[in-house]
Amino acid sequence: MSESPFPLEPTAAEAQAAIADEFAFFGDWSERYQYLIDLGRKLPAFPDAWKTDANRLHGCQSMVWVVPSGDAAHLDFAAASDSAIVSGLVYLALRVYSGRSAAEILATEPEYIAAIGLAKHLSPTRSNGLAALLAFIREHARAAAGA
Repeated sequence: MSESPFPLEPTAAEAQAAIADEFAFFGDWSERYQYLIDLGRKLPAFPDAWKTDANRLHGCQSMVWVVPSGDAAHLDFAAASDSAIVSGLVYLALRVYSGRSAAEILATEPEYIAAIGLAKHLSPTRSNGLAALLAFIREHARAAAGA
């Protein structure tokens, strides 16, 4: 697996707080969308060999691929999208959840979505895709934890 920059913060809760602080800096949603695009560019390289149907996240209008690794003590997620804004959404989800234990993932609701106003500013298809990504992460954590 490629080198992951995640986790950036010691806990998922601290990651969510940092995301909320960063987005609060921007005055309007055009600036926030640009920031999302910029974040998406920071995703680690994702090998073309991983862009298979087996790794494709269904439920997204855009193409999104996710490759989980690790165990209950430490789960990593590598992901990529063919959409600039969706890549930013992927980056935020990985920032909160990748590199964490299954227990921490399962105990952490994605509060950053409401905190930064994402729910009100995403199209229905992007909202569905984000929900599918978060469900995939939680399901993988549940399986790793044996729950």
